[in-house]
Amino acid sequence: MTTEQARRAAPTPMVYAFPVPGKHVRLAYRELHIAINGTEEQKKALGNHALLPRPWEPATCLDPELRHQLWEWLEDVVIWLNREYTWDVFGLIPSCWPLHPHLVHEIAVLADQRRRAGLAMTSDALEEWHRYCLPAFTDRMRNRLRSHCDDEHKSWPARPRHNEHLGEASTQRRENAFAHDVDALPVNRRAYDQPEPTGRPRLVEVDLDTGEIKEDPLGAQPRTRTEKGPRE
Repeated sequence: MTTEQARRAAPTPMVYAFPVPGKHVRLAYRELHIAINGTEEQKKALGNHALLPRPWEPATCLDPELRHQLWEWLEDVVIWLNREYTWDVFGLIPSCWPLHPHLVHEIAVLADQRRRAGLAMTSDALEEWHRYCLPAFTDRMRNRLRSHCDDEHKSWPARPRHNEHLGEASTQRRENAFAHDVDALPVNRRAYDQPEPTGRPRLVEVDLDTGEIKEDPLGAQPRTRTEKGPRE
């Protein structure tokens, strides 16, 4: 293409704006904003704040329309990231990202952090996102994916090991280890340390503050000492 042809071509922007989420995702963010900054009456109207959907944690978005719009937004964010921030193929987010749970979790947080940085009144948050958030995400993505999905999606290499983890023998081994640890707690270990009772039951004194069992039995006579040695 000559310089003249390039001049006559349809103009395109040098950079593209960060994708805006759909109305259901925006509503979720608005409710979270009210939960932090709203009046007491507004906060109360939201109900249990712990149940509010958080777009950076997709598993909390249980409304079908919200969930669908969240996926659409994250797809737009991935396309935007690949176009605006990736030059070498090494840093591209693969097209099969929805099939990788670790990428789904990270992209949701990455998108939320970029959204918040774009809303700030200064460039400080965006500089932090450029300096730390995006590079750290890219490094983790490449370390986890390696070259498995460079050309096409590959099945989960760790699946056999994961299935072994869920197997009956492995599960029982871990449960035995858990039970052994609980039995080793001081409050439980005393049951193993106490001698078998013989004859009359032995009364003991327990420190109510620490739970410690004192050595001398209740009602035992104090010992006295003579030149020949102790006697009762």
